Amino acid sequence: MKQAKFITVKEMIDLVKDNDQIVVGMAAAEPQAFMNNLHLAGDRVNHVTVTNCLPFAYGEFFIDEKWSHKFNLDGWFYTNVLRKAHEHGNISFIPNCLHYAGNKRLYHVHPNIFITSTTMPDEHGFVSLSLSNVYEKEIMKQADLVVFETNKHFPRTLGDVEVHVSDVDYLVEVDYPAPTIPSEEPNEKDFLIGRQIADRINDGDTIQLGIGGMPNAVAKSLYGKKDLGIHTEMLTSEMVNLIKAGVINGKRKTLNNGKHVACFALGDQALYDFIDNNPSVAIMRGSYVNDPYVIGQNDNQVSINATIEIDLTGQCASESIGTRQFSGTGGQSDTAIGAQNSKNGRSFIALYSTAMVRNPITGLKEEKSKIVSTLTPGAAVSLSRNDVDYVVTEYGIVQLRGTNIRERAQMLISIAHPKFREQLTKEAVECGYLHE
Repeated sequence: MKQAKFITVKEMIDLVKDNDQIVVGMAAAEPQAFMNNLHLAGDRVNHVTVTNCLPFAYGEFFIDEKWSHKFNLDGWFYTNVLRKAHEHGNISFIPNCLHYAGNKRLYHVHPNIFITSTTMPDEHGFVSLSLSNVYEKEIMKQADLVVFETNKHFPRTLGDVEVHVSDVDYLVEVDYPAPTIPSEEPNEKDFLIGRQIADRINDGDTIQLGIGGMPNAVAKSLYGKKDLGIHTEMLTSEMVNLIKAGVINGKRKTLNNGKHVACFALGDQALYDFIDNNPSVAIMRGSYVNDPYVIGQNDNQVSINATIEIDLTGQCASESIGTRQFSGTGGQSDTAIGAQNSKNGRSFIALYSTAMVRNPITGLKEEKSKIVSTLTPGAAVSLSRNDVDYVVTEYGIVQLRGTNIRERAQMLISIAHPKFREQLTKEAVECGYLHE
């Protein structure tokens, strides 16, 4: 049986050669040692491309513009680190729905190297992919070289994450804490939105939540519910708090009964401690967890996501501000469609009614409606108007499923900020959505 060989960080960097296509693990599973040292190969390599998703590392190879002619970075989901470095011209976004991300990337490019973070090998020679299995298993199966940064600080998760070291080319023992993010405290608007959604979540429902103030407000509004389940792309700290409180137990789930199912975990250390060696938590492949067909097998599935902007027909621009890429589609369309495939399922899109936007002429910030007659030119539609269901602002909640354009315009205007409703009505008439 082939045995993986332990190498140093320098030797790992030395594996990189001209024209390599490299894929790294997602979010907290991102291999920090590799990302932080790849620039050391910059004097000897050319045209190296790294593909990542929801990154944390501020790797010099893409942060410092001097390396932009050496390295390219392709991202499935932008964070602040990629937004800041995008101006260097060597970073580009990969349009994707999360459950297809790995397989569609493989259709386009062949990975020469795959690197991710894992646990240390156990006494049987197995490591756990730990904090992410979104696309990792699909990519490692096709990569020429597989390298794991093994780390004693990473939780040993269970599900579909076990890999034997005989299937790995190189192991690099590292010692850094698993990346954490604080649980964002909801504000008043978040709670106004969160309570409206929570009021429509019933005992026994299975939920999918994202991260941020609004999803946390939903979670904090669920205490008092019974027998909720989890089938979600991202397992969060607030979900774990609900599990510990007995609100979530998965007893009524029609798929993976009793299991808290996700394809990655990201949150605080308490989350990582909870999922360590916990058989109630199943970290499964993103191609399974986020498949709308699979999601739909959970009766009473509820999907909760946020958007940046929505037009009066129901198109949701959730990942870009005009042409400027801000985040990514992620699993928004996967989960929204999947929830509506479910018996008694519901999908919620949440947004504040307004945002403060800088006027390009005066330089001053002005309050703008996030419900608009037409999307900002160039905005990417993350969730089509065909697939939108409930829409929620701090001013109310409406259900667009099955409605016509006239009805949608009327309903969305009714939950817009009051100061913009008259203008939106006028614009809806000009667009032909309403008639005087």
